[in-house]
Amino acid sequence: MAMRDSNAPDEGEAESRVLASGEGASVPPQAAVLTSQRPVLGIALKLCSTFTFASMAVALKITTESVPIGEIVFARNFFGLFPVLLLVALRGELTGSLHTRQPLGHVGRAMAGIAAMLFAFTSLKYLPIADSTAIGFAAPLFTVVLAFFFLGETVRIYRWTAVIIGFLGIVVILSPHMGGTEMSGDAWFGAAAAAAGAFCTAMAMIFVRKLCETERTSTIVIWFSGCASLISLLTIPFGWIFPDFAWVIPDAKTAALLVFVGLAGGVGQIVMTESYRYADASTIAPFDYANLLWAVLLSWAIFGDIPVWQVVAGALIVVAAGLFVIYRERALGKDDSRARKASSPLRP
Repeated sequence: MAMRDSNAPDEGEAESRVLASGEGASVPPQAAVLTSQRPVLGIALKLCSTFTFASMAVALKITTESVPIGEIVFARNFFGLFPVLLLVALRGELTGSLHTRQPLGHVGRAMAGIAAMLFAFTSLKYLPIADSTAIGFAAPLFTVVLAFFFLGETVRIYRWTAVIIGFLGIVVILSPHMGGTEMSGDAWFGAAAAAAGAFCTAMAMIFVRKLCETERTSTIVIWFSGCASLISLLTIPFGWIFPDFAWVIPDAKTAALLVFVGLAGGVGQIVMTESYRYADASTIAPFDYANLLWAVLLSWAIFGDIPVWQVVAGALIVVAAGLFVIYRERALGKDDSRARKASSPLRP
């Protein structure tokens, strides 16, 4: 969840929503016809996108058993690019979407996003999906802190309190992985990776917030997937030194899962973007936490994993803190639709 720069000019609600169509930072008033207030449909689309991303997480966890993380990151971005390119091309916006005023900003965002994916996907290898997802919800809390330091946003006592409480929830989630003879070193490593992934996700969102000042939504998404695909190729040489990083030629089943990971990510991105056509970001954003529900259900149905009570309790604390931050954003008029929909989900 991205925070609006308090020094940035405020934008009209209709203009903010219309950016879900892929228009640029400057949108003519008549473009508002591309959106409509149909919050039930917007919420339904948002829930569909969270289920898609949870399904992607299941495929990710399966592939981590035989495919190195760098190769999975490449598949997620490379194959995820095709649905997005197809949609943009059908709208006749492909040429314009490739033009950018901030190429270095896109590269920085891609590097932060790659780091976030590497950590998040690593956590899925060592943790149940529900645990990894719950820890990943710390990203909005990190974003509040980073927005204060890097964007100069005014953060008052209410949001600071929510952030502190949210981080206490993360400590509760991490507690089973921080001690006790029943927890392995792998579980602790996975928990640390999930926390690092949440921090890198927040860093990526800071880049997105700055890019949204001048760039089209479609430009941000396309440049991210393209740059991330290229940067992830740099993990190939690591396999020459560390066998665990060596890319492999997957069998048919694993190859299909890798393609599914990418396509699910791309389709989920499109469905999420479409949800912002029909409702404000502050209306839709709370339903992002449905991802945790899907994660618990799918993890139990497919892997037989049931989260321990600390994970459930900590997740509820983090969700409550996140919802309060969203409420404060809405109360302060910081309904930042552009940054939300332009952010390719990094938390699986």
